[in-house]
Amino acid sequence: MPPRGGPRGRASDICWCESSATARPTGPARKVGSLDASERAAALDAVAAEAAGCVRCPLADGRTAVVFGEGDPDAELALVGEAPGFHEDREGLPFAGRSRELLARLLAGIGLALDEVYLATALKCRTAGSRDPSPEETAACEPFLYRQLELVQPRVVASLGSFATTLLSGRALGITRVHGEEQEVTLGGRCVTLVPLYHPAAALYTPTMLEVLERDVAHLGEILGRPHVESSAPLPEPIVITRPVSREPAQLGLF
Repeated sequence: MPPRGGPRGRASDICWCESSATARPTGPARKVGSLDASERAAALDAVAAEAAGCVRCPLADGRTAVVFGEGDPDAELALVGEAPGFHEDREGLPFAGRSRELLARLLAGIGLALDEVYLATALKCRTAGSRDPSPEETAACEPFLYRQLELVQPRVVASLGSFATTLLSGRALGITRVHGEEQEVTLGGRCVTLVPLYHPAAALYTPTMLEVLERDVAHLGEILGRPHVESSAPLPEPIVITRPVSREPAQLGLF
């Protein structure tokens, strides 16, 4: 298993982006950096309970379950998928069925189990026909995702598929163009390393894509294995996401 990354960023290093600020709690002001793992886990449970009753957009009418997220609330690595598919909607878990099996195998190759990372989806409800969510649906749902990332405080975030990559990077670039490339972004109010990956659901049916995904996950292991040294030097200027990238509804972008 790759060594954990070491100290997390200080509160003074945190820079809020507009989209994550919309998900700030309304209770007593307390910086996330001052919460221990058990307190952040409890806060995640509270956000999950809120998401379970969400009716902010019409997708609530057709869902079987809200797919919030699961995993280690103190994980160094978070993996963010697109929107729930058929199996995820039935089970209420991100990455279900054969996609989950493949993801577990790939992570095992870099010494990680599913319960040692944090798993989430950009959208919490399934879209009809597995299409991309509309900008309005994304705007209604994304505060939950940014709040999750804010609480978990991962050092590395892997976006799986084109839609998740576009949302988290703020750049409308296809996954075939940017897979495996590291970039610094601000997510959940913190500067993190974003690594786009092919979605395992797509790689299941394309052997060449699976080979690329295996190499990219191996590179992900190398990134996690690097020592993380806290420094007082200025952080590199991140990409600040201020709003969802406007895209017309289409087939969900796994590629």
